[in-house]
Amino acid sequence: MLSVVNDDGTTPNGSLIDEIVREGARRMLAAALEAEVNAYIAELADQRDETGRRLVVRNGYHQPRKVTTAAGAVEVKAPRVNDKRVDEATGERKRFSSAILPPWCRKSPKISEVLPLLYLHGLSSGDFVPALEHFLGSSAGLSPATVTRLTQQWQADHAAFMDRDLSEVDYVYVWADGIHLNVRLEEAKACVLVLVGVRADGSKELVALKDGYRESAESWADLMRDRTRRDMRAPVLAVGDGALGFWKALAEVFPATREQRCWVHKTANVLDALPKSAQPGAKKAIQDISNAEDRDHAVQAIKTFAKLYGAKFPKAVKKVTDDQEQLLAFFGFPAEHWIHLRTTNPIESTFATVRLRTKDTRGAGSRTAALAMVFKLVGSAQARWRAVNAPHLVALVRAGARFERGQLVQRPEAVAA
Repeated sequence: MLSVVNDDGTTPNGSLIDEIVREGARRMLAAALEAEVNAYIAELADQRDETGRRLVVRNGYHQPRKVTTAAGAVEVKAPRVNDKRVDEATGERKRFSSAILPPWCRKSPKISEVLPLLYLHGLSSGDFVPALEHFLGSSAGLSPATVTRLTQQWQADHAAFMDRDLSEVDYVYVWADGIHLNVRLEEAKACVLVLVGVRADGSKELVALKDGYRESAESWADLMRDRTRRDMRAPVLAVGDGALGFWKALAEVFPATREQRCWVHKTANVLDALPKSAQPGAKKAIQDISNAEDRDHAVQAIKTFAKLYGAKFPKAVKKVTDDQEQLLAFFGFPAEHWIHLRTTNPIESTFATVRLRTKDTRGAGSRTAALAMVFKLVGSAQARWRAVNAPHLVALVRAGARFERGQLVQRPEAVAA
């Protein structure tokens, strides 16, 4: 029943529109549960005992309970089933279990998704009840103990993610970066090692997330060896910061993978070697290289950069010329992919949010809890990652197609021939 509306347009349980939404949700849920039970009983109508009586029949209703949903808290009175069948394997009575509303359910899956996101974005566990009770109409399922259980589940999810089989997944491109966060990872100089990949269909996906020491070569090698043990194929191209121990590890574990240095990191490193007065002009000259029309124009732009700054600032110029091949590797791939392959932005942009959250928490309390927090937040961000441009070309890259000036010049069949 809907409540009487007060003079100010409210009801004892909130606004009229909220009450209508909750009442509608309650009725729809009740109808769905009735339909589910009726279908279950009808499907087993031929199951009878020796006297011809049905073994599966209706048996009234369970005690009412409140369930927290996106529409607020609604009272549910689920129909009950009397199932007299016996499981031959165990000897125990069979039981009907609703797929819509399991016996333990006190909140909808959507609410379960919202809670960790709110926690990870800055709302402490003790703030859930006062912050959401009025909005949802109930404090059910919003206790600090709920969040504690969730963090334990996040840790289990992260462990399962790192142990998953990679034989059915193909990452054609990968970005690698070591992210330093304001969380306790047992060692003061520890960081989070991150791999993000592009699958053959063009979609981006988190490949691995693990703690390491100072982005060392051994830490990266340990991570990538673990990926190979789970049957991960060597990517065609890897993108990362030039200072990473990642490159030494990559040469050891995936020697056939090509290297692409991140232009954002490289630009910052070069400008750090120049006086402030020279930085604006140098930055423009570096952009002329990374944004060149093709590789030939980029090589010419490097020569121009060396001519302009080589005499006065040889160390700055050397940072570009020594890594020329690795900086220009992306020109050998489809032009539509260049914007994605020039930098490690897919990792950097995601972890800008992670850094903000871990700053608010002032430490996650433990290594496993910290990694689980980061893993969960990256997982929520991953749902918003868009595929690379021209995703259909990713499979051609894996197949060995050749590209010049960003255009396809030789198909895989011709390469194989």
